[in-house]
Amino acid sequence: MTVQTETTIETSVAAGASHPLGARTFQNGVNFSVYSKDADYLELLLYDTEDAPYPSRVLRLDPKINRTYHFWHCFVPDIGMGQVYAYRAHGRFAPEQGLRFDGSKVLLDPYGLSVVNWQNYNRVAAINKGDNSPQALRSVVFDIHSYDWEGDQHPRIPYSRSVIYELHLKGFTANENSGVSADKRGTFAGLIEKIPYLKELGVTAVELLPIHQFDDQDAAPGLKNYWGYSTINFFAPHHSYSSRNDPFGNVEEFRDMVKALHKAGIEVILDVVFNHSAEGNELGPTLCFRGLDNRSYYMLDKSKENYLNYSGCGNTMNGNHPIVGQMILDSLRYWVSHMHVDGFRFDLASVLTRDVFGVPMERPNVLWNMEMDPVLAGSKLIVEAWDAQGLYQVGTFINKSDYFAEWNGPFRDDVRRFIKADKNTVRNCASRILGSSDIYIKTNRDPNRSINYVTCHDGFTLNDVVSYNIKHNMANGEKNRDGMNENSSWNCGVEGPTSDPQIEALRLQQIKNFYTIHFFSQGAPMLLMGDEVRRTQQGNNNAYCQDSELSWFDWSLLEKNKGLLGFVKKVIAFTQSLNIFTTDILMALTHTCDVPHVTWHGTRLYHPDWNEDSHSLAYTMHDAQAGERLHIMLNAYWQPLSFELPKHGEKEAWYRVIDTSLTAPDDFCESGSSLPLHATYEVAARSCVVLAAKTVI
Repeated sequence: MTVQTETTIETSVAAGASHPLGARTFQNGVNFSVYSKDADYLELLLYDTEDAPYPSRVLRLDPKINRTYHFWHCFVPDIGMGQVYAYRAHGRFAPEQGLRFDGSKVLLDPYGLSVVNWQNYNRVAAINKGDNSPQALRSVVFDIHSYDWEGDQHPRIPYSRSVIYELHLKGFTANENSGVSADKRGTFAGLIEKIPYLKELGVTAVELLPIHQFDDQDAAPGLKNYWGYSTINFFAPHHSYSSRNDPFGNVEEFRDMVKALHKAGIEVILDVVFNHSAEGNELGPTLCFRGLDNRSYYMLDKSKENYLNYSGCGNTMNGNHPIVGQMILDSLRYWVSHMHVDGFRFDLASVLTRDVFGVPMERPNVLWNMEMDPVLAGSKLIVEAWDAQGLYQVGTFINKSDYFAEWNGPFRDDVRRFIKADKNTVRNCASRILGSSDIYIKTNRDPNRSINYVTCHDGFTLNDVVSYNIKHNMANGEKNRDGMNENSSWNCGVEGPTSDPQIEALRLQQIKNFYTIHFFSQGAPMLLMGDEVRRTQQGNNNAYCQDSELSWFDWSLLEKNKGLLGFVKKVIAFTQSLNIFTTDILMALTHTCDVPHVTWHGTRLYHPDWNEDSHSLAYTMHDAQAGERLHIMLNAYWQPLSFELPKHGEKEAWYRVIDTSLTAPDDFCESGSSLPLHATYEVAARSCVVLAAKTVI
């Protein structure tokens, strides 16, 4: 249908070129190109301002002049950077054939570099019938080359030396007590002000929850989509994460943030959501992809009327369709080349292994192309190797790829169960500590590409793992049905906050146990924002819609929990200083060099207790080339246990580095500050001890 407005429709439009997709500026105008296989015709809408209710010009694209194969294109003279634009796509509305054209709906450019008109945007208007132009989002023409990077380069920190910190861009600095300037709280600029904290903590990379433009109205009434797993556009930074009000502030401020982080030696990893979009199921809004070419962009069931839902969010992007796969690769290249991003974490990445019919493939095109792409070479590509419909590929992701790193979900689960003192957990915990060789069975696979984590955004915070037995998600408006039911958590005796000093001491001790096992394991560690100071979500393990202090970083906790914060800083600095944990093992194997060696023990030397009722484990790590020797003792039992100590060198003695049963600052001993130890060490109930062999002077 044609939308009737007072604007005269222009039918004589210069042909332009099909390449490149999106809007490209030239000295005398702008070339536009967009993909739509099944449309009868398209209209390019030009707006005088970002919030103008209706377009000032409507250019109808003639299939004979402005179409090459499935690409619609035109050249518009005398416009340039800052031009606000959008599309309407006209064609058949035949859901039974997978066609959902609606010429009354204003559509974003899939390749648009900035999205505007948020002050008027209404998601419901994109669902209801009729013209939604006043409430619709639009794209903006932008010259991506107009920025001074001042010689910025990718840090290229190897996984073996990486400490990843997962944070929410807004939540990190949104709190009034963040100390960030009021006009910069919750923004890219706000994060810049907190770089000294990240540097002092010792992290080498920030992994940002989605910053691609998302729909924060995609949530239950009265709530916001806070996490951002509701993408509208894969090229534009999220508008509200900028402290500036101009259409390009989000792009420029994001680049300023990347440049500042790089100067501090910190990499930037983006959490990207290519498995679904904000358009939801067949009852969702028409914002972009659905209106341009529903059958190409989405996986449809056999009836063609409904969406396959491997994402659990209503639809599934058709990642291995040629045009969708090209868009994904173009997006990744854009963020690496023009925004200087260092890597990506792919949400529900197993979706991208499915073909256009939803069947898992051994070598999916889109992922194989990522691995072979020269622009992405050297970038960190980290996958969540499962999807919402039961496809679980941890350890087997695309034919056990050498290039992709993986979130190690079993590390989280097995370490939590061991520390909780569940039965039959010792053997699995040992496997996680040693780089999960039982999962990653490919010969010579670098164990550092196992991304080890105990908590992430999805689930309990670390404080809540030791404070709650069950989830408490009533605030989400879904009657506590959302979020994981199995959390392998233990409240240490009381559900939620308590003033009992014994329970509080045990909770703190358990948190230190988690950090000890986490950092004294092979693999790249990932931390969740605020765990180092006991940030709590009050038992909510699915706070995707909680844009409030419940989810934000509470900076007053730095003082309240300064002992824990100091412990975490010291653990990171200590393990980062050791060759044992920073050796690129794959390179060492390739060059036939010595690699760290591990010997397992129980309370008795060389006798690990793998029985189901065991709750103790010890191991010695030795790097002969670096002259490093550690002995780690783990007691998850509820009584103290005496551990035999291995012999040390003739002129060496064991020195205590960590004992989590002690209070700060004695829980972590600075180098050389403790006395030599003897043949046994009594490890307190539910605690961990780390010893280092040092030369006796």
